[in-house]
Amino acid sequence: MAALYRFIRAAFRSIAKNRMRSLLTSLGIIIGVSAVIVMVAIANGSSARITNSIDSLGSNLIMVIPGTMTTGGARMGAGSSDRFTFDDVEHVRDNASLLSAVSSVIRSGDQVIGGGTNWYSTIYGVEPAYLAIRSWEIDYGEAFSDKDVAARRKVAVLGATVAEELFGDADAVGQTVRIRNIPFKVIGVLKSKGQNAMGQDQDDVILAPSTSVLYRLKGGQWVDMINASAVSTGKVEPAITELTALMRQAHDLKDGQEDDFTIRSQAEIMAMVSETTQTMTLLLGSIAAVSLLVGGIGIMNIMLVSVTERTREIGIRLSVGARETDILVQFLTEAVVLSVTGGLIGIGLSAGIVGGLNQWTELDAIITPEIVALSFLFSAAVGIFFGFYPARKAAQLDPIDALRHE
Repeated sequence: MAALYRFIRAAFRSIAKNRMRSLLTSLGIIIGVSAVIVMVAIANGSSARITNSIDSLGSNLIMVIPGTMTTGGARMGAGSSDRFTFDDVEHVRDNASLLSAVSSVIRSGDQVIGGGTNWYSTIYGVEPAYLAIRSWEIDYGEAFSDKDVAARRKVAVLGATVAEELFGDADAVGQTVRIRNIPFKVIGVLKSKGQNAMGQDQDDVILAPSTSVLYRLKGGQWVDMINASAVSTGKVEPAITELTALMRQAHDLKDGQEDDFTIRSQAEIMAMVSETTQTMTLLLGSIAAVSLLVGGIGIMNIMLVSVTERTREIGIRLSVGARETDILVQFLTEAVVLSVTGGLIGIGLSAGIVGGLNQWTELDAIITPEIVALSFLFSAAVGIFFGFYPARKAAQLDPIDALRHE
């Protein structure tokens, strides 16, 4: 241990003699380490933000979307065939054992007039169970009931953004909003959820009874989508299997016939996002790691120069009894100290950059202890790898030739 301490102290003395050169040599490591940490922190922040956004969609969410249809020989995309009815929703609700809640969803967008102003928003025709499925909570007022759905009552629950845009700081409950010239009484306001991962305002919505939206606003007979919630996280996949069977039964599909609907789960969305973010993190980290390799080449180059400059010193040490191992460890220690010091500066620099990004932008970058430790170890490994050749070259110098060196 005492010998290692002497080597490290000697390395710092040698580096201190050429401060500017040492700093410029470490610059590649500094930039490389800080770039790796910052890039991965940004990717981690993006991943966490997307995950939180998906979690805000609801607990154990399962979405059933109308399947494809063929028009003129061309297959249209998912959702292009309006094949769902309220009977389908009732069939699923009455027979499913692994679903805690089921709701029809009818979507419509229109100008909403209220409070002496107007605002364009998205209107969702849903059932009371929808709030539990999508983890919506009432901020003040109340939600509509199954009786309101059955009676097609013209009542509505406003998202926080809609309530603010139409009524400002005033109490929206009890007010009337007009949608397509049809008056709806506001009975509640939802708690704010904020923006999702795509930057869309989740609070810019209006919820109303599904029957009211379908028959009074939109017209027609088709349900746009069915939302459901599994009884537990572990039952999502069995619930999808059960739901598939019930939907096929409701649509009288025979064996061998393709499903005319598509089922997506929150877990499936999360898996796709996780795979994408992992790929992005790996890509960003790999690009930034190139700077570390460039920094390592710089260290090897400067150590070779140092060996040339100190050839006579090496010859003197060898002639008075120093072993080749001592010379090897001395120069290798200098390379590692140079690299590790650059790594520590890079870690500090990355912390400052991430702090600035989080303060002045909406990235929400997250530095994890794992990436800091990995970057530090990688910087040390770079010093060992790229410092070994110059150190070995110094250790293998012939003492007589080294003493003759001018």
